[in-house]
Amino acid sequence: MDAKLFGEVFVTLLVIVDPPGMMPIFLALTGPLTARDRNRAAWQAVALALGVIVIFAVAGQTLLDYLHVDLPALQAAGGLLLILVALELLTGKADDPSQQVTSNIALVPLGTPLLAGPGAIVATMLFVQQADGGADVTAIAAAIVAVMLAVWVVLRFSGGIVKILRPGGIEVLTRIAGLLLAAIAVQLIADAVAAFVTQYANMT
Repeated sequence: MDAKLFGEVFVTLLVIVDPPGMMPIFLALTGPLTARDRNRAAWQAVALALGVIVIFAVAGQTLLDYLHVDLPALQAAGGLLLILVALELLTGKADDPSQQVTSNIALVPLGTPLLAGPGAIVATMLFVQQADGGADVTAIAAAIVAVMLAVWVVLRFSGGIVKILRPGGIEVLTRIAGLLLAAIAVQLIADAVAAFVTQYANMT
């Protein structure tokens, strides 16, 4: 296994996924849940993100070509999903425990597009396309698994922060997370629009 490639992939994906930055959003979305449901949401989100990244690593370009979908379109779709979640956080609709479904939270937006977002997908696809032999593929696979394990550890043990913040702190954190999510969503859409403009400008 190529240790240098492993380190490069690990650091790249870790920076893109940003586990510390993910923590306030995770706590805001899972704050009303019980500790057991919060832990379940953590591993479900990580498992889904790992599955999505692996699928796109193996057959991402083929899948997008078959559907006639460009990567900027995938990026814009992720931005729109995040806007919907951000609006729920900002308006308080995500605070009602009766409206919370653990699996739904784990799948969208935690698993995708937050963990397995356009950035992580594109980076993984590029690394795989540049891989030369089984040793490189092994290094890339090991790095992806290591990053997902790091994310799980951060999310799994973030529950202690909930006890410190109490309900009032969680409510403040929820609004802040909503604002951060809205900013991430706008940036995703803006980048997608810029990519589309550049792509079609180069075609003319």
